[in-house]
Amino acid sequence: MTTTAQPSPAPDPSRPIALITGVGRSIGIGAGIARRLAASGWDVAFTYWTPYDRRMEWGAEPGAAASIAQELAEAGARTAAIEADLTDPDAPARIFDEAEQRLGGPVTALVLSHAESVDSGLLDTTVEAFDRHFAVNSRASWLLIREYGLRFRGEPGTATGRIVALTSDHTVGNLPYGASKGALDRITLAAAHELAHLGVTANVVNPGPVDTGWMSEDLREALVRGTPLGRLGTPRDTAHLVDFLCSPEGQWINGQLLKSNGGAAA
Repeated sequence: MTTTAQPSPAPDPSRPIALITGVGRSIGIGAGIARRLAASGWDVAFTYWTPYDRRMEWGAEPGAAASIAQELAEAGARTAAIEADLTDPDAPARIFDEAEQRLGGPVTALVLSHAESVDSGLLDTTVEAFDRHFAVNSRASWLLIREYGLRFRGEPGTATGRIVALTSDHTVGNLPYGASKGALDRITLAAAHELAHLGVTANVVNPGPVDTGWMSEDLREALVRGTPLGRLGTPRDTAHLVDFLCSPEGQWINGQLLKSNGGAAA
């Protein structure tokens, strides 16, 4: 695990700290959430994993982490960019250690936006791919939530802690991705009950079809036709909902799987 250094102002106790995973590309959903929370008064630690992007057809984005961190700093946030391989079961504890050390306080909101996503179906998924999807999408999410629960210290009688996980309803042709995201849903919804005594809410958000560079033109057109609003979702759409869930006004929403998809047909 490596870190990307950038200057940060002194800790401001009025700004809570959010930890967002999966912020590796400037056009991604994770980056959109980071920008929205920074603008709403959060300091932001975020993780990214460049080797994953190199494996994907879009490729790695040189300097993305530093560029995103600079954007957040310009919005007034202290930032910590942390490169971490979430297939490593020791990574979650190290990520929290790094976030707390560099930002000078505990994490208040945990947003899980990372994913391993390689298309394959029932007959052609390999054991290696299946295990990698579950290691990243399910096991790492559980370990991050567990680490958050072990460290969180809220005020008694208040709901100040937040967990938000991004999911998907993909199944056909997406066996390891869809199955591991289904496990993520259950882990997160369990946290809504098992961590309630700490003053933590936990919700799952399905952002629907958001084109961050992975869609073909045919798929894009088909999804637009199936959406009443006649467009695809954007990272900003997802970020607005996550921002609300992390706000004091969102504390009564707990243990829910929320669709933020413009009414897209299943």
